Amino acid sequence: MRIHCIIHESYEGPGYFSDWAASKNYKMSFSRVYLGEALPENSDGFDLLIILGGPQSPATCQSDCPYFDSQAEQRLIRQAIQTNKAVVGVCLGAQLIGEALGARYQKSPHAEIGYFPIELTAAGRGDISLKTFSTTEVVGHWHNDMPGLTPDCEVLATSEACPRQIIRYTHLVFGFQCHLEFISSQLTPLIAQEHAFSSTQKMPYIQSTEFILGQSTTRMNQLLGHFLDNLVLTYKAV
Repeated sequence: MRIHCIIHESYEGPGYFSDWAASKNYKMSFSRVYLGEALPENSDGFDLLIILGGPQSPATCQSDCPYFDSQAEQRLIRQAIQTNKAVVGVCLGAQLIGEALGARYQKSPHAEIGYFPIELTAAGRGDISLKTFSTTEVVGHWHNDMPGLTPDCEVLATSEACPRQIIRYTHLVFGFQCHLEFISSQLTPLIAQEHAFSSTQKMPYIQSTEFILGQSTTRMNQLLGHFLDNLVLTYKAV
């Protein structure tokens, strides 16, 4: 498998995605757009496209963030989908998938930062890619927005604060608003960039930095690895 990963910020890296790819001896390449690295011209060079999160939104203009080209990323996502490549978006990446398919992102009912449970829907409980998930799983969150929904997509998981946590756009295209890829080493740099912790406004779904840093990521990382294994099997069967 050839994997290409779009990284928007130095402090929001691939985390467990890289660990999983290395464990399988898959080839992994990157577009670190914050360093000015180019996106692939097309999907010919990869089998799986991963689009990570960031503080931007799909509506962020290059005048506000010169290295983030939302429209270019959406074009690459559409081309990957049209050529039957596997596509996984996380947080901003999930929102970009929705936008690429004509579904506008929206504000989430609540911001979520920390570790909160998600619950599989009936569609999620029946999805083979999530077969190792229990009905309720505690996973990472770091968001204010959520992906748009296309007429044909299925919401596979929700949370108390956000009704769109995992979305299946097609059998090869998934959006995760939640962060199963977080590993402990990337949390301190991410916390350092988060302004919500310094806000005087009380928010019910934002946990303390001490609590966040004290949690284990092992279970959710394993779930992500199992999901990716199942996605690869589906991709190879097409």
